[in-house]
Amino acid sequence: MAELIRGFKNFLLRGDVIVIAIGLIVATALSVLVKSFTDNIIKPIINRIGGSHSVGLGFHLGGKGDQSTFVNIGALLSDVIYFVIFMGAVYFILVVPYKQISARRGVVVFSEPAPAKTCPECLSEDLPVAARKCRYCGSDQPVSAA
Repeated sequence: MAELIRGFKNFLLRGDVIVIAIGLIVATALSVLVKSFTDNIIKPIINRIGGSHSVGLGFHLGGKGDQSTFVNIGALLSDVIYFVIFMGAVYFILVVPYKQISARRGVVVFSEPAPAKTCPECLSEDLPVAARKCRYCGSDQPVSAA
């Protein structure tokens, strides 16, 4: 039992788990902030575009006062704006600094995928450029001029 608890403690204290936990906390807090911005600033602007007597930017499929049949395009636009702002903030606040810190430690993260070629026999597209045989069909691969 003591070994199980020690193993769990070691798992929790690994650097990766701590980094992920902190990133999740920061992302959640940032999400609340961006959601407030879109709900209280962006959504009223989009709803105003719908007209002065409208409940939002959209249209009714049923009766004029029936909210259950209102197609709310303004809410969709607001959520798209929320997503774009949130993902941009996550990228510039979390990803860019993490890439720089990792690069200083000599670790490459979020890099471009390695160049690949397509097998002429089975058409698999993820073979390394230097491969001499296809990993799927075993056919010989032409030598690339790399």
